[in-house]
Amino acid sequence: MTDISPLDRLNDLIKQAKALGADGADALFVETASLGVSFRMGKLEDVERSESLDIGLRVFVGKRQAVSSSTDLRPASLAALAERVVGMAKTAPEDKYCGLADAALLARDFPALDLVDPDAPAAAVLRARAEAAEGAALAVDGVTNSEGAGASWGRSRVALATSDGFAGEYAGTSHSISVSVLVGEGTGMERDDDFTSARHAADLDAPDAIGRNAAMKALKRLNPRKAETCAVPIVYDPQVASSLLGHFAGAINGASIARGVSFLKDRMGQRVFAEGVTIIDDPHIVRGLRSKPFDGEGVRNARRVFAEDGVLTSWVLDSTSGRQLGLASTGHAARGTGGPPSPSITNLYMAAGKLPPKDLIADIRQGLYVTELIGMGVSGVTGDYSRGASGFWIENGEIVYPVNEITIAGNLKDMFLNLTPANDLVFRYGTNAPTLRVEGMTIAGA
Repeated sequence: MTDISPLDRLNDLIKQAKALGADGADALFVETASLGVSFRMGKLEDVERSESLDIGLRVFVGKRQAVSSSTDLRPASLAALAERVVGMAKTAPEDKYCGLADAALLARDFPALDLVDPDAPAAAVLRARAEAAEGAALAVDGVTNSEGAGASWGRSRVALATSDGFAGEYAGTSHSISVSVLVGEGTGMERDDDFTSARHAADLDAPDAIGRNAAMKALKRLNPRKAETCAVPIVYDPQVASSLLGHFAGAINGASIARGVSFLKDRMGQRVFAEGVTIIDDPHIVRGLRSKPFDGEGVRNARRVFAEDGVLTSWVLDSTSGRQLGLASTGHAARGTGGPPSPSITNLYMAAGKLPPKDLIADIRQGLYVTELIGMGVSGVTGDYSRGASGFWIENGEIVYPVNEITIAGNLKDMFLNLTPANDLVFRYGTNAPTLRVEGMTIAGA
């Protein structure tokens, strides 16, 4: 930790930039610390700790901007940073859309989000978590090897100031436990994993539960079969269902819309999902993995519905992409110290549906339950979708045997319109979705 207030440093840096000829500026301070332990086959593999301090400055000279950062926070180095960035801005090409956020949109009150766990665990505590997770997995009959277990802790502190008067900071912690194991022998081996992550250690799943779950998931994958090429309903397990939300988020990103490279670019106000589907982004979820009290430009953020009853209602915008589209920022700017902001979601999720997963698949005569996706054969421009997959075959409404080495294909525009969510939404990741059923996709198999 530093002995000088981060906001004081940032405001001093902005004043220096303005004295050198900047018309406006903002500055970002990021401090991080992390500790991680790796454990494999009953032995400690490594302990890693890292700490960093970084400060970034963005300045505007007319409609020109420049950004640079430094890890050297001595006054002389920061003075040199200000001089360097202002000089860069004076020679940069003009960008009519650049600039600070609209002052009327800046956050003035910051919600309490409970993002900081005050207890920083020692390496011995993390070792015990990793050891317990792997030990529980190895104790399951049929587990033959381990790819290791890990436990980690991290803390970050972010401060942002602008020449328009915004000043704010927040901190957050993270804890995680993960384990990956193998079952079977020789060419018949299979692997799977499990993990848990949370802002507060008290919200983590128990390490032994993580280990047992990883083992049971791997055992279920033994003796997989091949699937024939066919068109059938595909059901996405929650651990992979969130990937469809990721594709949606990319398609409504303001930068993509402004460039005209999204398959949803002309669909505002139109139905893009099936009736009843609602998608929400909420940066103010208490203890949320991606929660934050304001965005990367100091703009106030809030819960926002991006698809309501299947209808597209908003783009994901920062100030620059908003100006390009003639719209206001939606409070979704994200940034690091070394570059300008860009639009990004926070805690994105699809609201739960009405049916339990068992009922969602009950009428499927032949289908696929997907638990793992491989590769990234997805076009954000056309919506064409093709990914390697593995999971379990469905017959007459029941999951009957594992399958692998298949490809599932479709187009996201059709997939979204033929999607049904189950009622099992759990907030486990940064982006969350319940079990999802998608009609009319194609499996390329044996």
